[in-house]
Amino acid sequence: MRNFEHKGREAHAPQRNRKPAAPRAYRGGDAPEGSEHWLRPWVQLKYFTYNPAVFPRMLGAVSPDAVTGGLINVYDKNGELFGGGFWNAASRTPLRMLRHADTVLTEDDLLQALRRAVEWRRADCNLDAATNAYRVVHGDSDGLGGLIVDRYADVLSLEVSTLGVWLRLPQWLPLLHELCGTTRHVITVDEKIARMEGIDPATAPKSEPVQKVRIVENGVQFEVDFEQGHKTGFFCDQRDNRLRLSKLVQGRSLLDLCCYSGGFSIYAKLLGGAGDVTAVDLDEKAIAMAKRNANINAAGGPLRIDFVHADAFVYARQMVRNGKNFDVVLLDPPKFVLGRDEEKEEGLKKYNDLNMLGLQCVRPGGLFVTCSCSGLVTPPEFERVVVKAAQRLGRRLQILDMSGPGWDHPFLSTYPEGRYLKVLWARVFS
Repeated sequence: MRNFEHKGREAHAPQRNRKPAAPRAYRGGDAPEGSEHWLRPWVQLKYFTYNPAVFPRMLGAVSPDAVTGGLINVYDKNGELFGGGFWNAASRTPLRMLRHADTVLTEDDLLQALRRAVEWRRADCNLDAATNAYRVVHGDSDGLGGLIVDRYADVLSLEVSTLGVWLRLPQWLPLLHELCGTTRHVITVDEKIARMEGIDPATAPKSEPVQKVRIVENGVQFEVDFEQGHKTGFFCDQRDNRLRLSKLVQGRSLLDLCCYSGGFSIYAKLLGGAGDVTAVDLDEKAIAMAKRNANINAAGGPLRIDFVHADAFVYARQMVRNGKNFDVVLLDPPKFVLGRDEEKEEGLKKYNDLNMLGLQCVRPGGLFVTCSCSGLVTPPEFERVVVKAAQRLGRRLQILDMSGPGWDHPFLSTYPEGRYLKVLWARVFS
Protein backbone atom coordinates (compact mmCIF):
# COMPACT_ATOMS: atom_id res chain seq x y z
CA MET A 1 0.00 0.00 0.00
CA ARG A 2 1.21 3.48 -0.73
CA ASN A 3 2.16 4.92 2.62
CA PHE A 4 0.81 7.50 5.01
CA GLU A 5 1.19 8.38 8.67
CA HIS A 6 -1.73 7.48 10.94
CA LYS A 7 -3.16 10.48 12.82
CA GLY A 8 -5.30 10.13 15.93
CA ARG A 9 -7.11 6.81 16.04
CA GLU A 10 -5.13 4.17 14.20
CA ALA A 11 -6.52 3.55 10.69
CA HIS A 12 -6.05 -0.19 11.11
CA ALA A 13 -7.31 -0.50 14.70
CA PRO A 14 -9.45 -3.60 15.36
CA GLN A 15 -13.16 -3.04 14.93
CA ARG A 16 -14.28 -5.38 17.75
CA ASN A 17 -14.66 -8.23 15.24
CA ARG A 18 -17.67 -6.56 13.67
CA LYS A 19 -18.69 -7.94 10.30
CA PRO A 20 -20.69 -5.86 7.85
CA ALA A 21 -24.31 -6.88 7.96
CA ALA A 22 -25.54 -8.61 4.84
CA PRO A 23 -27.99 -6.35 3.00
CA ARG A 24 -31.61 -7.37 2.99
CA ALA A 25 -32.86 -8.70 -0.30
CA TYR A 26 -34.77 -6.08 -2.27
CA ARG A 27 -38.44 -6.99 -2.49
CA GLY A 28 -39.96 -4.07 -4.38
CA GLY A 29 -43.59 -3.01 -4.31
CA ASP A 30 -46.80 -3.61 -6.20
CA ALA A 31 -46.61 -3.92 -9.98
CA PRO A 32 -47.74 -0.66 -11.63
CA GLU A 33 -50.68 -0.50 -14.00
CA GLY A 34 -49.67 -1.48 -17.53
CA SER A 35 -46.61 -3.47 -16.46
CA GLU A 36 -48.24 -6.65 -17.74
CA HIS A 37 -47.09 -5.50 -21.19
CA TRP A 38 -43.48 -4.89 -20.13
CA LEU A 39 -40.64 -7.15 -21.24
CA ARG A 40 -39.74 -9.57 -18.49
CA PRO A 41 -37.88 -9.63 -16.22
CA TRP A 42 -38.22 -5.94 -15.34
CA VAL A 43 -37.60 -3.39 -12.61
CA GLN A 44 -38.96 0.17 -12.48
CA LEU A 45 -37.07 3.27 -11.37
CA LYS A 46 -38.75 5.71 -9.00
CA TYR A 47 -36.57 8.56 -10.25
CA PHE A 48 -34.49 9.28 -13.34
CA THR A 49 -30.81 8.50 -12.82
CA TYR A 50 -27.94 7.82 -15.18
CA ASN A 51 -25.60 6.66 -12.44
CA PRO A 52 -24.70 3.03 -13.15
CA ALA A 53 -25.01 1.97 -9.48
CA VAL A 54 -28.68 2.14 -8.40
CA PHE A 55 -29.56 1.86 -4.71
CA PRO A 56 -32.83 0.43 -3.33
CA ARG A 57 -34.31 3.87 -2.56
CA MET A 58 -34.23 4.61 -6.30
CA LEU A 59 -36.19 1.48 -7.22
CA GLY A 60 -39.89 0.74 -7.48
CA ALA A 61 -41.47 -2.59 -8.29
CA VAL A 62 -39.63 -5.60 -9.70
CA SER A 63 -41.13 -8.57 -11.53
CA PRO A 64 -41.11 -11.88 -9.59
CA ASP A 65 -39.09 -13.64 -12.29
CA ALA A 66 -36.02 -11.39 -11.87
CA VAL A 67 -33.01 -13.70 -11.57
CA THR A 68 -30.09 -13.02 -9.23
CA GLY A 69 -27.07 -12.25 -11.39
CA GLY A 70 -29.19 -12.12 -14.53
CA LEU A 71 -29.98 -9.35 -16.98
CA ILE A 72 -33.04 -7.23 -16.32
CA ASN A 73 -35.01 -4.67 -18.35
CA VAL A 74 -35.23 -1.27 -16.68
CA TYR A 75 -38.32 0.97 -17.05
CA ASP A 76 -38.45 4.61 -16.04
CA LYS A 77 -41.12 6.15 -13.79
CA ASN A 78 -43.27 6.85 -16.88
CA GLY A 79 -43.27 3.20 -17.91
CA GLU A 80 -40.86 3.61 -20.84
CA LEU A 81 -37.99 1.20 -21.49
CA PHE A 82 -34.93 2.96 -20.09
CA GLY A 83 -32.14 0.39 -20.48
CA GLY A 84 -30.82 -2.81 -18.97
CA GLY A 85 -28.37 -4.13 -16.41
CA PHE A 86 -27.45 -6.77 -13.85
CA TRP A 87 -29.93 -7.63 -11.10
CA ASN A 88 -28.98 -8.82 -7.60
CA ALA A 89 -31.70 -8.31 -4.99
CA ALA A 90 -29.28 -9.06 -2.11
CA SER A 91 -26.69 -6.48 -3.17
CA ARG A 92 -26.22 -3.03 -1.64
CA THR A 93 -26.88 -1.81 -5.20
CA PRO A 94 -29.49 -4.25 -6.54
CA LEU A 95 -29.36 -2.76 -10.04
CA ARG A 96 -26.16 -2.16 -11.97
CA MET A 97 -27.04 -0.33 -15.17
CA LEU A 98 -25.00 -1.43 -18.15
CA ARG A 99 -26.76 0.50 -20.89
CA HIS A 100 -29.27 3.35 -21.16
CA ALA A 101 -31.38 2.81 -24.30
CA ASP A 102 -34.90 1.99 -25.42
CA THR A 103 -33.79 -1.41 -26.71
CA VAL A 104 -33.36 -4.71 -24.88
CA LEU A 105 -29.87 -5.50 -23.54
CA THR A 106 -28.74 -9.03 -24.47
CA GLU A 107 -25.87 -11.35 -23.64
CA ASP A 108 -24.49 -10.77 -27.12
CA ASP A 109 -24.44 -7.03 -26.41
CA LEU A 110 -22.13 -7.73 -23.46
CA LEU A 111 -19.79 -9.77 -25.65
CA GLN A 112 -19.73 -6.92 -28.12
CA ALA A 113 -18.86 -4.53 -25.28
CA LEU A 114 -15.87 -6.73 -24.44
CA ARG A 115 -14.74 -6.64 -28.06
CA ARG A 116 -15.12 -2.86 -28.27
CA ALA A 117 -13.15 -2.35 -25.06
CA VAL A 118 -10.18 -4.38 -26.30
CA GLU A 119 -10.31 -2.87 -29.78
CA TRP A 120 -10.16 0.65 -28.32
CA ARG A 121 -6.94 -0.14 -26.47
CA ARG A 122 -5.21 -2.25 -29.09
CA ALA A 123 -6.37 -0.81 -32.43
CA ASP A 124 -7.39 2.78 -31.75
CA CYS A 125 -4.96 3.72 -28.96
CA ASN A 126 -2.23 1.40 -30.33
CA LEU A 127 -0.98 0.72 -26.81
CA ASP A 128 0.91 -2.39 -27.90
CA ALA A 129 3.46 -0.10 -29.53
CA ALA A 130 4.41 1.39 -26.14
CA THR A 131 3.72 -1.36 -23.63
CA ASN A 132 2.42 -4.84 -22.96
CA ALA A 133 0.74 -3.65 -19.75
CA TYR A 134 -2.50 -1.65 -19.90
CA ARG A 135 -6.14 -1.67 -18.84
CA VAL A 136 -8.31 -3.76 -21.12
CA VAL A 137 -11.71 -3.25 -19.46
CA HIS A 138 -12.50 -0.30 -17.18
CA GLY A 139 -15.79 -1.31 -15.57
CA ASP A 140 -18.75 1.02 -15.99
CA SER A 141 -16.82 3.20 -18.44
CA ASP A 142 -16.85 0.30 -20.89
CA GLY A 143 -20.44 -0.70 -20.14
CA LEU A 144 -19.29 -3.66 -18.03
CA GLY A 145 -19.96 -2.63 -14.45
CA GLY A 146 -18.13 -4.78 -11.92
CA LEU A 147 -15.26 -5.83 -14.17
CA ILE A 148 -11.72 -4.42 -14.23
CA VAL A 149 -9.19 -6.17 -16.46
CA ASP A 150 -5.51 -5.33 -16.83
CA ARG A 151 -3.22 -7.05 -19.27
CA TYR A 152 0.36 -7.81 -18.17
CA ALA A 153 2.31 -9.57 -20.93
CA ASP A 154 0.59 -12.99 -21.26
CA VAL A 155 -1.47 -12.57 -18.07
CA LEU A 156 -4.89 -11.01 -17.51
CA SER A 157 -5.51 -9.63 -14.02
CA LEU A 158 -9.22 -9.35 -13.24
CA GLU A 159 -10.95 -7.55 -10.38
CA VAL A 160 -14.62 -8.53 -10.05
CA SER A 161 -17.22 -6.71 -7.94
CA THR A 162 -20.64 -7.88 -9.25
CA LEU A 163 -22.24 -11.30 -9.27
CA GLY A 164 -23.43 -10.71 -12.83
CA VAL A 165 -19.84 -10.52 -14.05
CA TRP A 166 -18.72 -13.44 -11.90
CA LEU A 167 -21.32 -15.80 -13.35
CA ARG A 168 -20.22 -14.93 -16.90
CA LEU A 169 -16.47 -15.37 -16.45
CA PRO A 170 -16.44 -18.94 -17.85
CA GLN A 171 -17.80 -17.55 -21.14
CA TRP A 172 -16.00 -14.21 -21.12
CA LEU A 173 -12.48 -15.30 -20.20
CA PRO A 174 -11.80 -17.40 -23.32
CA LEU A 175 -12.92 -14.47 -25.48
CA LEU A 176 -10.73 -12.03 -23.55
CA HIS A 177 -7.70 -14.28 -23.90
CA GLU A 178 -8.35 -14.61 -27.62
CA LEU A 179 -8.73 -10.86 -28.09
CA CYS A 180 -5.68 -9.98 -25.98
CA GLY A 181 -3.34 -12.79 -27.01
CA THR A 182 -2.95 -13.91 -23.39
CA THR A 183 -2.94 -17.40 -21.86
CA ARG A 184 -3.12 -17.07 -18.06
CA HIS A 185 -5.19 -15.10 -15.58
CA VAL A 186 -5.44 -13.98 -11.98
CA ILE A 187 -8.85 -13.16 -10.46
CA THR A 188 -9.39 -11.17 -7.27
CA VAL A 189 -12.57 -10.32 -5.36
CA ASP A 190 -12.72 -8.13 -2.28
CA GLU A 191 -13.88 -10.26 0.64
CA LYS A 192 -16.54 -7.81 1.75
CA ILE A 193 -17.91 -7.42 -1.78
CA ALA A 194 -17.95 -11.20 -2.23
CA ARG A 195 -20.18 -11.56 0.82
CA MET A 196 -22.52 -8.76 -0.26
CA GLU A 197 -22.81 -9.96 -3.85
CA GLY A 198 -23.01 -13.67 -3.08
CA ILE A 199 -19.79 -14.51 -4.94
CA ASP A 200 -18.00 -17.77 -4.11
CA PRO A 201 -14.29 -17.23 -4.91
CA ALA A 202 -13.75 -21.00 -4.92
CA THR A 203 -15.68 -21.20 -8.20
CA ALA A 204 -13.25 -18.96 -10.11
CA PRO A 205 -12.20 -20.28 -13.53
CA LYS A 206 -8.85 -22.05 -13.25
CA SER A 207 -5.59 -20.93 -14.82
CA GLU A 208 -1.96 -21.93 -15.00
CA PRO A 209 -0.24 -20.70 -11.82
CA VAL A 210 0.82 -17.07 -11.92
CA GLN A 211 3.07 -15.41 -9.35
CA LYS A 212 5.24 -12.91 -11.21
CA VAL A 213 5.49 -11.61 -14.75
CA ARG A 214 7.85 -9.11 -16.38
CA ILE A 215 6.39 -6.26 -18.41
CA VAL A 216 7.81 -3.49 -20.60
CA GLU A 217 6.52 0.10 -20.58
CA ASN A 218 8.11 2.71 -22.85
CA GLY A 219 11.28 0.63 -22.84
CA VAL A 220 11.37 0.34 -19.03
CA GLN A 221 11.00 -3.11 -17.47
CA PHE A 222 9.02 -3.92 -14.34
CA GLU A 223 8.29 -7.10 -12.45
CA VAL A 224 4.64 -7.48 -11.46
CA ASP A 225 4.19 -9.58 -8.34
CA PHE A 226 0.58 -10.71 -8.07
CA GLU A 227 1.03 -12.08 -4.55
CA GLN A 228 2.65 -8.97 -3.07
CA GLY A 229 1.24 -6.25 -5.35
CA HIS A 230 -1.83 -4.06 -4.92
CA LYS A 231 -4.92 -3.42 -7.00
CA THR A 232 -4.59 -5.59 -10.13
CA GLY A 233 -0.79 -5.85 -9.72
CA PHE A 234 0.71 -2.60 -11.03
CA PHE A 235 -0.29 1.07 -11.37
CA CYS A 236 -0.44 1.24 -15.15
CA ASP A 237 -2.75 4.26 -14.84
CA GLN A 238 0.32 6.44 -14.22
CA ARG A 239 2.11 5.33 -17.42
CA ASP A 240 1.75 8.64 -19.31
CA ASN A 241 2.58 10.70 -16.22
CA ARG A 242 5.75 8.69 -15.57
CA LEU A 243 6.92 9.40 -19.10
CA ARG A 244 6.00 13.07 -18.81
CA LEU A 245 7.93 13.52 -15.59
CA SER A 246 11.01 11.82 -17.06
CA LYS A 247 11.26 14.62 -19.62
CA LEU A 248 11.48 17.30 -16.90
CA VAL A 249 14.16 15.99 -14.54
CA GLN A 250 17.48 15.88 -16.39
CA GLY A 251 20.27 16.58 -13.92
CA ARG A 252 17.76 17.47 -11.19
CA SER A 253 17.30 15.98 -7.74
CA LEU A 254 14.00 14.16 -7.13
CA LEU A 255 12.10 13.20 -3.99
CA ASP A 256 9.51 10.51 -4.74
CA LEU A 257 7.18 10.10 -1.74
CA CYS A 258 4.99 6.97 -1.70
CA CYS A 259 7.04 5.42 -4.51
CA TYR A 260 5.41 1.94 -4.40
CA SER A 261 7.36 -0.26 -6.86
CA GLY A 262 9.57 2.60 -8.09
CA GLY A 263 7.89 3.55 -11.36
CA PHE A 264 8.41 7.32 -11.31
CA SER A 265 11.93 7.10 -9.85
CA ILE A 266 13.15 4.49 -12.32
CA TYR A 267 11.70 6.41 -15.29
CA ALA A 268 13.36 9.60 -14.00
CA LYS A 269 16.75 7.98 -13.67
CA LEU A 270 16.73 5.67 -16.69
CA LEU A 271 14.91 7.80 -19.28
CA GLY A 272 15.26 11.28 -17.83
CA GLY A 273 18.85 11.35 -16.60
CA ALA A 274 17.84 12.70 -13.20
CA GLY A 275 20.47 13.57 -10.62
CA ASP A 276 20.04 12.36 -7.05
CA VAL A 277 16.82 10.37 -6.67
CA THR A 278 15.29 9.46 -3.30
CA ALA A 279 12.28 7.12 -3.26
CA VAL A 280 10.32 6.57 -0.04
CA ASP A 281 7.60 4.10 0.92
CA LEU A 282 6.29 2.68 4.19
CA ASP A 283 5.59 -0.74 2.65
CA GLU A 284 8.72 -2.84 3.03
CA LYS A 285 7.57 -5.24 0.31
CA ALA A 286 7.03 -2.33 -2.08
CA ILE A 287 10.58 -1.09 -1.45
CA ALA A 288 11.88 -4.60 -2.15
CA MET A 289 9.94 -4.65 -5.44
CA ALA A 290 11.29 -1.20 -6.34
CA LYS A 291 14.86 -2.33 -5.76
CA ARG A 292 14.30 -5.40 -7.95
CA ASN A 293 12.85 -3.21 -10.69
CA ALA A 294 15.86 -0.91 -10.52
CA ASN A 295 18.19 -3.89 -10.85
CA ILE A 296 16.23 -5.24 -13.81
CA ASN A 297 16.91 -1.98 -15.66
CA ALA A 298 20.60 -1.78 -14.71
CA ALA A 299 22.00 -3.35 -17.89
CA GLY A 300 23.82 -0.12 -18.80
CA GLY A 301 25.10 0.33 -15.26
CA PRO A 302 23.47 0.51 -11.82
CA LEU A 303 20.60 2.94 -11.34
CA ARG A 304 21.66 5.00 -8.35
CA ILE A 305 18.39 5.46 -6.51
CA ASP A 306 18.21 5.82 -2.73
CA PHE A 307 15.25 3.65 -1.74
CA VAL A 308 14.11 4.44 1.79
CA HIS A 309 11.76 2.33 3.90
CA ALA A 310 9.98 5.03 5.90
CA ASP A 311 6.65 6.76 6.46
CA ALA A 312 6.24 9.55 3.90
CA PHE A 313 4.97 12.05 6.49
CA VAL A 314 7.79 11.31 8.94
CA TYR A 315 10.48 11.37 6.25
CA ALA A 316 9.28 14.65 4.72
CA ARG A 317 9.02 16.24 8.16
CA GLN A 318 12.63 15.24 8.84
CA MET A 319 13.74 16.75 5.53
CA VAL A 320 12.04 20.01 6.52
CA ARG A 321 13.81 20.02 9.89
CA ASN A 322 17.14 19.34 8.18
CA GLY A 323 16.54 22.12 5.63
CA LYS A 324 16.92 19.59 2.79
CA ASN A 325 15.35 20.70 -0.51
CA PHE A 326 14.91 19.02 -3.91
CA ASP A 327 14.50 20.29 -7.46
CA VAL A 328 11.46 18.05 -8.01
CA VAL A 329 9.05 16.60 -5.45
CA LEU A 330 6.46 13.97 -6.38
CA LEU A 331 3.60 12.88 -4.09
CA ASP A 332 1.63 9.78 -5.10
CA PRO A 333 -0.13 8.61 -1.90
CA PRO A 334 -2.81 5.95 -1.44
CA LYS A 335 -6.51 6.72 -1.52
CA PHE A 336 -7.01 8.95 1.51
CA VAL A 337 -10.76 9.54 1.02
CA LEU A 338 -12.62 6.26 1.51
CA GLY A 339 -16.11 7.59 2.16
CA ARG A 340 -18.26 10.69 2.45
CA ASP A 341 -18.90 13.21 5.24
CA GLU A 342 -16.50 12.72 8.18
CA GLU A 343 -14.35 10.22 6.30
CA LYS A 344 -13.96 12.68 3.47
CA GLU A 345 -12.98 15.51 5.80
CA GLU A 346 -10.38 13.29 7.45
CA GLY A 347 -9.00 12.27 4.06
CA LEU A 348 -8.80 15.85 2.80
CA LYS A 349 -6.85 16.78 5.93
CA LYS A 350 -4.31 14.05 5.12
CA TYR A 351 -3.94 15.44 1.60
CA ASN A 352 -3.44 18.91 3.10
CA ASP A 353 -0.82 17.72 5.59
CA LEU A 354 1.17 15.74 3.03
CA ASN A 355 1.10 18.56 0.48
CA MET A 356 2.24 21.10 3.08
CA LEU A 357 5.20 18.87 3.90
CA GLY A 358 5.99 18.14 0.26
CA LEU A 359 5.89 21.81 -0.71
CA GLN A 360 8.43 22.65 1.99
CA CYS A 361 10.83 20.19 0.36
CA VAL A 362 10.79 21.95 -3.05
CA ARG A 363 13.43 24.51 -3.91
CA PRO A 364 12.13 27.90 -5.15
CA GLY A 365 11.61 27.50 -8.89
CA GLY A 366 11.33 23.73 -8.51
CA LEU A 367 8.68 21.36 -9.84
CA PHE A 368 5.91 20.02 -7.61
CA VAL A 369 3.80 17.08 -8.83
CA THR A 370 1.05 15.86 -6.52
CA CYS A 371 -1.52 13.11 -7.04
CA SER A 372 -4.86 11.95 -5.67
CA CYS A 373 -6.48 8.63 -6.54
CA SER A 374 -9.63 9.27 -4.48
CA GLY A 375 -12.68 9.17 -6.72
CA LEU A 376 -14.78 11.08 -4.17
CA VAL A 377 -12.43 14.09 -4.45
CA THR A 378 -13.21 16.18 -7.54
CA PRO A 379 -10.42 17.89 -9.52
CA PRO A 380 -11.46 21.37 -8.25
CA GLU A 381 -11.51 20.09 -4.65
CA PHE A 382 -8.04 18.61 -4.97
CA GLU A 383 -6.69 21.78 -6.54
CA ARG A 384 -8.16 23.83 -3.69
CA VAL A 385 -6.44 21.59 -1.13
CA VAL A 386 -3.05 22.06 -2.82
CA VAL A 387 -3.48 25.81 -3.30
CA LYS A 388 -4.53 26.33 0.33
CA ALA A 389 -1.56 24.28 1.52
CA ALA A 390 0.74 26.55 -0.48
CA GLN A 391 -0.97 29.70 0.82
CA ARG A 392 -0.61 28.58 4.43
CA LEU A 393 3.12 28.30 3.78
CA GLY A 394 3.29 31.67 2.07
CA ARG A 395 4.30 30.03 -1.20
CA ARG A 396 2.99 30.78 -4.69
CA LEU A 397 2.38 28.13 -7.32
CA GLN A 398 2.49 28.46 -11.07
CA ILE A 399 -0.04 25.77 -11.96
CA LEU A 400 0.85 24.12 -15.24
CA ASP A 401 -1.71 21.37 -15.72
CA MET A 402 -3.92 18.74 -14.13
CA SER A 403 -3.62 15.42 -15.87
CA GLY A 404 -5.14 12.01 -15.25
CA PRO A 405 -4.63 8.43 -16.38
CA GLY A 406 -4.09 7.26 -19.93
CA TRP A 407 -6.90 6.76 -22.41
CA ASP A 408 -7.21 3.12 -21.37
CA HIS A 409 -8.80 4.47 -18.13
CA PRO A 410 -11.76 6.60 -19.37
CA PHE A 411 -14.57 7.79 -17.10
CA LEU A 412 -18.30 8.18 -17.79
CA SER A 413 -19.84 11.63 -18.04
CA THR A 414 -22.70 10.29 -15.90
CA TYR A 415 -20.36 8.87 -13.24
CA PRO A 416 -17.88 11.59 -12.18
CA GLU A 417 -16.60 9.41 -9.32
CA GLY A 418 -14.87 7.39 -12.02
CA ARG A 419 -12.46 10.29 -12.53
CA TYR A 420 -10.37 9.02 -9.68
CA LEU A 421 -6.75 9.87 -10.65
CA LYS A 422 -5.78 13.54 -10.60
CA VAL A 423 -2.19 14.76 -11.08
CA LEU A 424 -1.48 18.44 -10.45
CA TRP A 425 1.70 19.88 -12.03
CA ALA A 426 3.08 23.15 -10.68
CA ARG A 427 6.22 25.26 -10.31
CA VAL A 428 6.94 26.66 -6.88
CA PHE A 429 7.66 30.37 -7.34
CA SER A 430 8.69 31.27 -3.82
